[in-house]
Amino acid sequence: MKIIGLTGGIASGKSTVSRTLEKLGAIIVDADQVAHTLIEPEQPAWYDIIAVFGREVLNENGTINREKLGAIVFKHPELLEELNRITHPRIIKYLTDTLKAIEAQHPDAVVVLEIPLLYEANMEKICDQVWVVWVDGETQVSRLMERENMSREDALHRINAQMSLDEKANRADFVIDNRNSVEETIAYITKCFNDSLRPT
Repeated sequence: MKIIGLTGGIASGKSTVSRTLEKLGAIIVDADQVAHTLIEPEQPAWYDIIAVFGREVLNENGTINREKLGAIVFKHPELLEELNRITHPRIIKYLTDTLKAIEAQHPDAVVVLEIPLLYEANMEKICDQVWVVWVDGETQVSRLMERENMSREDALHRINAQMSLDEKANRADFVIDNRNSVEETIAYITKCFNDSLRPT
C-alpha cells in the first residue's frame, strides 16, 4: 500500500486535487471529515470542547458551531493549541486505524490522506510521499475572503494560524501550483500521480 499525504493551506484548493486523485483510483481519507465525526454530540471530544469553550459554541441542536468556534480560536493562538490538543490525538488514532483496515482489504491501494495540518501534527512520518497544494499569499487571502465572505483581517488570522504554504512546499515531494486553470491543474496532478507510482 502506498500512502500519499495531501496538504496545503486554507483556500489553497485541496479539494480539487483530492477529487482528481480519487478519479485516478486513489482511496481518499479526509481528516476534516474525520474531525467532524469526532466532535459530534456525546462524543468524548465534544465533551472536552464544551469543558474548555463552554456551551456558547453549541448550536440549538447541540452540535458544535464550527464557525463560532473558529472565530474564537483563530484569534487566540493559545485556545487553538488547546483545541488541537483535544482533537489531534483522536484524529491521528482514527486515521491510523483506518489505514490498517484499508491495507487489510486492499494491500495494493494508493491511499491519499488529506490533512490540512499534516506537518503541524507530524503526520508526514507515516506517508510515503507528501503533496502540497500551493498558491501565493494574495491569492489565498482573496479566495478565502470570497469563499467565506469574511474580512481581510479575519482571513489573515486564519491563514497565519497555519504553517506558511511556502514552508510546506519546501518540504514536499510534489508541489501542485493551483493558480492555473482547472484543466492545467488536473493534467499536472495526473502526471504527478503516474510518476509517483513508478518504482524508485
